[in-house]
Amino acid sequence: MKRKIPIAIIFVVGQFLAFFMDGSISQILSGTLFKYPNTMVPCLTMMWLILAAFFGNSKKLHLSVWAAIIGFIFDMYYTGILGVYVFIFPLVVYLCQVIYQQLPSSFMSGFLVYFIGITVLVTLGFVANAFIGQTSTSVSQFLVNTLAPTLALNLVFLAILYFPIETLYRTHRR
Repeated sequence: MKRKIPIAIIFVVGQFLAFFMDGSISQILSGTLFKYPNTMVPCLTMMWLILAAFFGNSKKLHLSVWAAIIGFIFDMYYTGILGVYVFIFPLVVYLCQVIYQQLPSSFMSGFLVYFIGITVLVTLGFVANAFIGQTSTSVSQFLVNTLAPTLALNLVFLAILYFPIETLYRTHRR
């Protein structure tokens, strides 16, 4: 008899893989992703958290705690400004989970909710950076040169990874 790997282990391993893939993709494809004036930011870390909220048991996985922990690590490792993503990650996960529960479970619902989640994530990150003086970009430049390309990139990632991740969670559900 095959023994199933606990979903909590799969979640944690997947979360750290997504975290490091964000940085790796940014580094490897930096010439394309960050070509002036546009910026495309991969958000695989957030995608993993949101899809765990869709398919996993968020209470059993302690998603809000993990979102805050990975937000703190994200702040330390990628931004150098502590506190921004510690609050944004759990907020976005909670928001996406609440909206997704109100909709029929489907790829299109997940697509829409993920679109909203990434929009909130990137926008709140921009607002926080503007508040502390880390950016001088105008709102219109942000919308056209950062938010739109970031949404496009991450929705492509979601279209590729949605069903494999759904299958992973479904096969390891107890």
